[in-house]
Amino acid sequence: MAAYTVHTAVRCSIKLLIKDTLLTSRKLCYLSDTCTGKGYTSWRTCSSNSASSCSSGSPAAANSEAIGHYDRLVQGGSLRKDAQQRDVLQILAQLQHTLNNYSNSVYYSQLPEDKQPCITTAENKSDQSAVKEEPTPPAPPPPKGFYIYGDVGTGKTMLMDMFFSRVENTRKKRVHFNGFMLDIHKRIHRRKQSLPKRSLGKMFTYDPISPVAMEISDETCLLCFDEFQVTDIADAMILRQLFETLFKTGVVVVATSNRPPDDLYKNGLQRDTFLPFIDVLKEYCHTIRIDSGIDYRRLDKAAAGKLHYLTEEPGAGEFLDTLFEELTIREKSVAGPRSLTVLGRDVTLEKTCGSIADCTFDELCARPLGASDYLEMARLFDTVFIRHVPMLTLTLKDQARRFTTLIDIFYDNKVRVVLLAAAPIDQLFLHTGGDDERDRQLLDDLGLNGEAAERLTLFTAEEEIFAFQRTVSRLTEMQTEAYWMEGDRSHSKKHMNT
Repeated sequence: MAAYTVHTAVRCSIKLLIKDTLLTSRKLCYLSDTCTGKGYTSWRTCSSNSASSCSSGSPAAANSEAIGHYDRLVQGGSLRKDAQQRDVLQILAQLQHTLNNYSNSVYYSQLPEDKQPCITTAENKSDQSAVKEEPTPPAPPPPKGFYIYGDVGTGKTMLMDMFFSRVENTRKKRVHFNGFMLDIHKRIHRRKQSLPKRSLGKMFTYDPISPVAMEISDETCLLCFDEFQVTDIADAMILRQLFETLFKTGVVVVATSNRPPDDLYKNGLQRDTFLPFIDVLKEYCHTIRIDSGIDYRRLDKAAAGKLHYLTEEPGAGEFLDTLFEELTIREKSVAGPRSLTVLGRDVTLEKTCGSIADCTFDELCARPLGASDYLEMARLFDTVFIRHVPMLTLTLKDQARRFTTLIDIFYDNKVRVVLLAAAPIDQLFLHTGGDDERDRQLLDDLGLNGEAAERLTLFTAEEEIFAFQRTVSRLTEMQTEAYWMEGDRSHSKKHMNT
């Protein structure tokens, strides 16, 4: 009888979860200004379909089109009217018009010679000496970007994506900040690997950061970052030099963050060496704060059945088993383990079927995995079950960091998540525990006393607490019907499960 009850409940949820998934592209948004659902989950589908039809001949026209589109979404019930969002969109529309025909190539030649990325050979030098070119006049300063920060769920990502979708310049890139820094580290490693072997007794120094920045500048003139945050000391040491070169070569940056610029890498190790980056960021980006006090992701929206279960609920595990079986009916493979190759190493998931993975929290967050692993999972799977999520106390700081990174990446790539957890979403993280043996050992290794440790987020878990507010907000939106339908790749040409 219990099994029958679970099976019946699953079928009720399935009607919501997998009903006519063509709604994502056909019914959910049949015109750019008439979307079903509330909030900006439904907006994303509308914007992607309408962006190609946008054309701005002047700043006033760009402004009018952007605001007109926003107002139609409000009138259609897809968004709630928010004066701050509307004002920010007006400002971004002016930058959008500037960037439509913008090129940053003029700024390359203005870098000092010691900042040039290429090593000039003797032959090249002789060629250069034979041709003397007239000095070019200095170019005007490049357009300033924007750093948009505020509380979780206030619409920062939505506004940036609205702006990005309407910029007609093809040399643009939108990426989650974790993914961007992962790419930077890969490029740095690749350049170091390509260096000639050093001869015995001959030493030379090579700094790959500026050349990597020049590579990116050559590829794009607009970079949009979601969730700009700095928690890693290796990233902190790279950022100043990297972005100085990006900005000087005319790359325009638009970023979102939960933190104001002055709080980036707050209380981090060796933060004094990071502070100059904040000055560079402020010089090349206007700072905008959105503080409406409303988390739009947590407003009432149509739920996609039940996607979050408590471990103590009778039959919860069996419910997930049946849900997995129902969802895999459409898959053309059998359930079993799957190994993912990430940066030359194998990461094995014990239970997968086509585009669906059924994992435990320990599989995903107790192992030493990172953004690169989660990005590969997001590429391969559109639905991930996460079972046995524990209460995340400060003793589990490493697992909490990985969980927030995992959800950030899954959210950014529209991966659908089904949870089996020890507590409701907004009660998963507890500001208790900590001071474990590893922390005490690390304090001794660093030569720090307890007072110094209190100021470091490495030991206080302040960054985890701050980031988990975003995780709770995003997990809440990921439970909605609109998000679930948008994440279904079975009818999408972009399905990358190859």
